[in-house]
Amino acid sequence: MTTLTKVGVATALVVSGLVVAPTAQAVPVPVGQPSSEQPSSEQLSPGLVSSMRAAFGLTVQQALTRIDQEAKATERAPSARAAAGSSFGGSWFDQDKGVLVVGVTDAEAAERVLATGAEARLVDRTAVELDRVKDRVDALSAAGKVPSAVTSWHPDPRSGAVVVDVQPGVQTAEVAEFLAEARALGPVEVNTEGVTAPVPFAAGTVGGDPYYTGNVRCSIGFSVHGGYVTAGHCGRSGAQVYGWDRSWQGQFAGSSFPGNDYAWVRTGGGWWNVPVVLGWGTVSDALVRGSWEAPVGTSVCRSGSTTRWHCGVIQTRNETIHYAQGDVHQMAGTSVCAEGGDSGGSFITGDQAQGVTSGGYGNCSSGGRTWFQPINEILSTYGLTLLTA
Repeated sequence: MTTLTKVGVATALVVSGLVVAPTAQAVPVPVGQPSSEQPSSEQLSPGLVSSMRAAFGLTVQQALTRIDQEAKATERAPSARAAAGSSFGGSWFDQDKGVLVVGVTDAEAAERVLATGAEARLVDRTAVELDRVKDRVDALSAAGKVPSAVTSWHPDPRSGAVVVDVQPGVQTAEVAEFLAEARALGPVEVNTEGVTAPVPFAAGTVGGDPYYTGNVRCSIGFSVHGGYVTAGHCGRSGAQVYGWDRSWQGQFAGSSFPGNDYAWVRTGGGWWNVPVVLGWGTVSDALVRGSWEAPVGTSVCRSGSTTRWHCGVIQTRNETIHYAQGDVHQMAGTSVCAEGGDSGGSFITGDQAQGVTSGGYGNCSSGGRTWFQPINEILSTYGLTLLTA
C-alpha cells in the first residue's frame, strides 16, 4: 500500500483507500454562522433537536452532535470541491464518522482537499465523467428508449457508476435491450431493491392547510420576496391560486414540468410571506436562514399539507426521474415519505432550505421515498431571493 505524508499534518494519505482528515484544521465559516463550537439547543430553530431525536432515535447530545457535523460538512463542501478541481469525483456525508468525504482521482488533489478539513477518497472517475454518462442515458429517454419499468437514474460517486433503478420482477426484452444500450455508454449499475414507480404528489381538492389551483391541492414550499416557490406540476404559468381559506392568493408567475418540477407563485390579495416552515405541531415551526446545499447522507425534513412533518436522509443528487408525464432532471432523492397533496412542500436541513417536494412512491404508514427539486436552481432560474429570518 502506497502512502504519502503531508508536511505539517499528522495523518497520512492512503492512496488506495480512505484519506483521513487532519484532527484539527481551521475552516472558514460564512459570516453570521456559529463558530466551530457545537451549538446549544437555544441557538437552533425551535423543535429541531426534538425532531432529529424522533426521526433517528437519538439522544439530545447525539442530535446536537449530528446537527453540528452536518452543518460543518455543508459549509466545507464548496471549498473542498474547489480544492479538488478537475479531479473532483463527487462528495457525501459519512454518517458513521460525521464528516464530509470528497472523491478525487489523484493524490495531489487529495492533499488539497485535506487542507479544507474534509476527508478524501480516491475514486476511478470524476463527477464530470459520471455526469456525461448520465446525460447519455437522459438522451436515450428523450428518444423514447426507456421502458416504464425503469424509474430513475443518478451518478453515484461512491460506486463510480450511474445507478439505474428498475422495478423488481420486470425482466422483459425491452428492459434488457435498454440496459445493454445503457451499459455501452459507460459504467452502469442496476438497482432493484425497494424500487417502485414514483408519481407526482398532487391531489384532488380536500380540506387541510393547502393552496389550491383548479381541482388540484398542493403545498407551499419556501417564501421568496414577492411570493413563494412550489412544484411545477401543480399549475401552469398564469393559473390562479387560492389559499387554505379559498380566498384568492395570487397566480403562477412561472412554471416548468416535465423537464423540471418547479414553479413560483406571485402573491397578492392581502397575503404576505414569512421565512417559516410549518412544523404542524409535531415540532415547532422552523425558521429559514439560508439555502446551503446539504451533501448526500445528511438528514432532511419535509413539511406538507397532507402528511405534515417527516424526516429522513438525502440519498442521491442529480437524479433523473422517469415519470409517466416525462423525465424530470437534477432531482434529489430522499428516504422521507410523502403522499398526494404534499407536492411543492418544503425540504429543509436544520435552518437551510433544500428544495420543494416533487413526487415519489409509498406513503407515511408503510414508508416510501420522495424526491425534491433543489431550491437554488429555482431561485436562479426565476431570479428570486429567498426570504430569510
